Amino acid sequence: MKKIVFLTGTRADFGKLKSLMSISQKSDDFEVHIFVTGMHMNSLYGLTVDEIQKAGFKNIYKYINHDSIEYMDRTLAKTIVGFSQYIAQINPDLIVVHGDRVEALAGAIVGSLNNILVAHIEGGEVSGTIDELIRHSVTKMSHIHLVANSEAKKRLIQLGEFDKSIFILGSPDLDLMDENSLPNLELVMNYYNVSFDEFAIAMFHPITTEYNNIKEYARNFVEALVKSQDNYILIYPNNDLGSKEILEEIRKVENLDKIKVFPSLRFEYFLRLLKESKYIIGNSSAGIREAPYYNVPTVDIGTRQNNRAKLDSIFNCNYDIESVLKAIGKTKKFNTNKIKSEEAKFYFGKGRSDSLFLKLLHSQEFWNIEHQKQFQEVI
Repeated sequence: MKKIVFLTGTRADFGKLKSLMSISQKSDDFEVHIFVTGMHMNSLYGLTVDEIQKAGFKNIYKYINHDSIEYMDRTLAKTIVGFSQYIAQINPDLIVVHGDRVEALAGAIVGSLNNILVAHIEGGEVSGTIDELIRHSVTKMSHIHLVANSEAKKRLIQLGEFDKSIFILGSPDLDLMDENSLPNLELVMNYYNVSFDEFAIAMFHPITTEYNNIKEYARNFVEALVKSQDNYILIYPNNDLGSKEILEEIRKVENLDKIKVFPSLRFEYFLRLLKESKYIIGNSSAGIREAPYYNVPTVDIGTRQNNRAKLDSIFNCNYDIESVLKAIGKTKKFNTNKIKSEEAKFYFGKGRSDSLFLKLLHSQEFWNIEHQKQFQEVI
């Protein structure tokens, strides 16, 4: 029986990994373990490791990799140490990581240096921020690449990866986004004690390469929300450097009637709220990926999502208040029927990534990927 370790460090990557973890755990052919760290272990963000446990997953190992200061290099170093000690005990056949967080990089480093196959989900994406550097670094330390689409596959080939090690899986969160997979709106609104008739979703994350300006960006973001006079479900940022400055601004408005603030939301509950929202505002990738799937327009602020796929429903703006308010106005004039939801859906896959993943796990081709990586010249 093959042992598989999934590594998750944030509410976002858990949403991406959840369906894959679930289908693997249900199979009698695999022994699934889950290494939980990062934001999941931080009470400031709701201690979301509890949600992983409530979802019925077994063999969960908890590891605190952060301290009071959000230095990404320290977090990387601590995660490498903790994960290395963990896999020495588990001795897995495969490590599965997702995305562009330092936890994923730590998992890939530990796996490759210990001659353990590493599968990286959603490599080959571009953004233009430090996250992109981390994502490409994870690619180079991984053996198997499970990408969202052919564009991502092409980029990995440009990075010297072999075609035979790249599999188009789609974006796994689509497995959870179907209407039949979501809780009903009344249940979600009651659970979070939200009584808005109409609302928008707001999330603003740090941009580590623009840290010196983050306090001003956060202040403008929050002031724009207030001036718009719309109702908002405002969710805490991730815990990168700059999150403290953003949280300071959020706390100034957390008692306003028109703004409901939450450290985190259950992923399926978040998807239901996103589906029913008038728009999403901030700089989260949810505005680029999930929102168009639900025909929800996006106010995309600043540079964090630079170079990501853009549709007519995505209105980019600068960090200044007037620019943000102008973009909000555009969402209200936008005809959501113009969003090509099928095109948006298929750009990141057609769903059922879990079934594709399980099929790969049962194929000899997958396990025959060489541990010793080579570089493929692009002629």
